[in-house]
Amino acid sequence: MLDRSSKPAALGTSDYLTGMLRDLRLDGVEYSRCQMTAPWGIAWPPRSQTRFYFVSRRSCWLKTPAGDWLELHDGDAVLLPRGGGHVLANAPDVEPSPPCACAVKTLCGNVLDVQGGGGGEHTLLFSGAMTFNVDPDHPLLRLMPDVMRMDEFIANEPDIPHLLEAMGREVAMDRIGAGGILARLADVLAAAIIRAWVERGCGAAKGWIAAARCPVIGRVLAAIHDSPEKDWSVESLAELMGASRSGFAERFAAVVGETPARYVAQVRMHQARQWLTRDRMR
Repeated sequence: MLDRSSKPAALGTSDYLTGMLRDLRLDGVEYSRCQMTAPWGIAWPPRSQTRFYFVSRRSCWLKTPAGDWLELHDGDAVLLPRGGGHVLANAPDVEPSPPCACAVKTLCGNVLDVQGGGGGEHTLLFSGAMTFNVDPDHPLLRLMPDVMRMDEFIANEPDIPHLLEAMGREVAMDRIGAGGILARLADVLAAAIIRAWVERGCGAAKGWIAAARCPVIGRVLAAIHDSPEKDWSVESLAELMGASRSGFAERFAAVVGETPARYVAQVRMHQARQWLTRDRMR
């Protein structure tokens, strides 16, 4: 969980991470307005899709990919960046069913109406299945926690409560065009969670994130990411840092956790995968 007292990243680090964040975009795959009655439980198998949930009425429980149970209250929203197997239920002791056990009809486009449960107390929530436009090895995606709760980031994103209120109204009122509006709101809220996480220094993440917080090493990382095609050597990178070859190599490995040569190779591999993905989409 993020330290609420921590300050946003310093300007240099923020600029560098902004460049990384610019690579990320969430594309909506499917959205669902879920009307569930107790007892109910849905078990999602492990998938690479990002999952977003907003609880509009009552409360429910989320079993995270790590196996922990979190209670979600009216107005709560969560993001599971890497998807993973998880369960939503009105209580932890309910035996969950697969998603196919629910009654489903299309509201509009890729927005569905989902109903299920045993006929008891009514819970209303909205869910979204999304994909990042980058491969799973993107540095930011690898470092994200399994679960991101919206209330952890409200201090950094003052518009979040208003977006949640708007989403709550759209879910509850079932007006014409509500499905499309809900899908767009879900996209904005998911992006806001990720931006706030980045601005707060990416939690307790280590590796290159920790290095980016170091002004000197951060300058070197920014140069590598800006121009991975350059013929980088330990000597040329050491010049950027203003240190000797041996001093730079030792400091880089201590902060980043790997050698400069290995890090440059990983950045180049990531960019190559990005190019291949874009070529396939053309």
